[in-house]
Amino acid sequence: MNVINILRERGFIENMTHEEELHEYLEAGSASCYIGFDPTAASLHVGSLVPIMSLAHMQRNGHHPIALVGGGTGLIGDPSGKTEMRKLITKEDVEFNKVGIRKQLANFINFSDHSAEMVDNADWLTGLGYIDFLRDIGRFFSVNRMIKAESYKLRLESDEGLSFIEFNYMLLQAYDFMKLAESHGCRLQMGGSDQWGNIVAGVDLVRRKLQQTAFGITFPLITTSTGAKMGKTANGAVWLDSERTSPYDYYQFWVNTDDNDVARFLALFTFLPMEEIGEVKNLEGADLNSAKSILAYEATKLCHGQEESQKAKHSASANFGDRIIPDSILPSSDISRGRTRGAGISDDTTPQSTFEMAIFESGIPAFKLYHEVGLAQSGSAARRLIAQGGAYLNGNRIESIDYIIDAGDIENEEILLKAGKKKIHKIKIKM
Repeated sequence: MNVINILRERGFIENMTHEEELHEYLEAGSASCYIGFDPTAASLHVGSLVPIMSLAHMQRNGHHPIALVGGGTGLIGDPSGKTEMRKLITKEDVEFNKVGIRKQLANFINFSDHSAEMVDNADWLTGLGYIDFLRDIGRFFSVNRMIKAESYKLRLESDEGLSFIEFNYMLLQAYDFMKLAESHGCRLQMGGSDQWGNIVAGVDLVRRKLQQTAFGITFPLITTSTGAKMGKTANGAVWLDSERTSPYDYYQFWVNTDDNDVARFLALFTFLPMEEIGEVKNLEGADLNSAKSILAYEATKLCHGQEESQKAKHSASANFGDRIIPDSILPSSDISRGRTRGAGISDDTTPQSTFEMAIFESGIPAFKLYHEVGLAQSGSAARRLIAQGGAYLNGNRIESIDYIIDAGDIENEEILLKAGKKKIHKIKIKM
C-alpha cells in the first residue's frame, strides 16, 4: 500500500498538493521528505506526535525522513497559529534544545546508517546576505498573496499585529524547502494545517527556482472528542522528555483517553494494524478499558521504551487494580495480558517523594500535604478536593478538611494519596 494511503487511512492527512503526481513520486522509490521542528524548548510534547509519527511511517515504508530543526528561523519565531509575538531565544538556547529534540526523535525514527537525518536551517540562513536574498528569493513573493495566508491574517487582526521580522518567516521557510531540494533531493514537505500557506510558498519557490515539482502535505489539528487541544492537561503540556513528564504520568495520560477517542488515537499514535483497530470501535465497558491500556502501553513503549512502559503498567496495576486483557483485543500488541506477577520495587514508577518521619510524628494537615506533593495547585484547592470527597488516604476517603495525617497513617513505611480516580502520589517515609 502506498504510504499516502496508509497516512490517509490512519487520519493523518488534511490537505495535499498534486495528489496524483505525489503518489507517483513516492511509488518510484525511496523519496526524501521533511518536517520542521521549533527549537524553543529542549523537549517536544504530545502535540508534536502527529508529525513525528508521519515521519516514522515514511521511514517504515522505505522513504528517507529529514527532521529540520529551525535553528535559524527559531531566532525569529513563526507567527503561524499565534496571536502574539514569540519570545526570541538565543543561539545558545537553540543548541541546547537541539540535543533534547534529537534524543526524543530517535525513539521514533532510526538515524543510523543515514536512514534519516536531522539538519539545522541555521547552517544556511544565518549567513545569508540581505540584499542578495531579496534579489534572488524575495522577487518571487507577492505581498498581496502573503497577507491572505491564514497565518498572517490571524496576526494582522490581533491587537499586537504582525512584526516585520515575523513577516519574513514565509520566505525563510520556503527557502528551507528549496535548499533541501537542492542538497538532499527532498521534494516533499509536511506539517500542521497552520503551515499550509508556508508549505505552498515553498512548493512554488522550488518550481520557480529549480524547475522541479515539489509537494506538500498538511495534518489536521488533533483535538479530543471534547474539543480540547491534544496534549494539554490541567497540569500543562504532556512532554516527551521523561524528566518533564515521567513514563508513569505519560502512561496515565493515554490510559485516561476519552472513550470516543480510543480507536482514533490508536490509529494515529501506534503502529498496530488498522484491521485490529477497527474492531475497537465496537468495544465498550471493560473491553474498551482494555483497549485503553493497550493504547497507553504502545504509546509509552514508543516514547520511553518497552521496559519503562512495562514498569508504568505494573505501577498502574498496583495503584488502580489489575486488569486481565483478552487475547482477542488488539492481538498484535505484546502487552502482558494476565495478572501482574513478580513486579518488584524497581518496577514502581508511581510519582513519589520522601518525607522525614518527624513531620508525621507531629502531624501535617492533609490539605497542606496534597499541595506540597502536587496533587492540588494550592491549599484552598486541596480543601475543595477534600470537601468534595475526592481525596483518599491509603484507599480511604478523607472525610474532614481539617484531617491531620500522622504516624498512625503510615503503612509499610509509606503513605498513598489519591486525588480523584486518576491522580496518585506515594510518600516514602525516611525513618
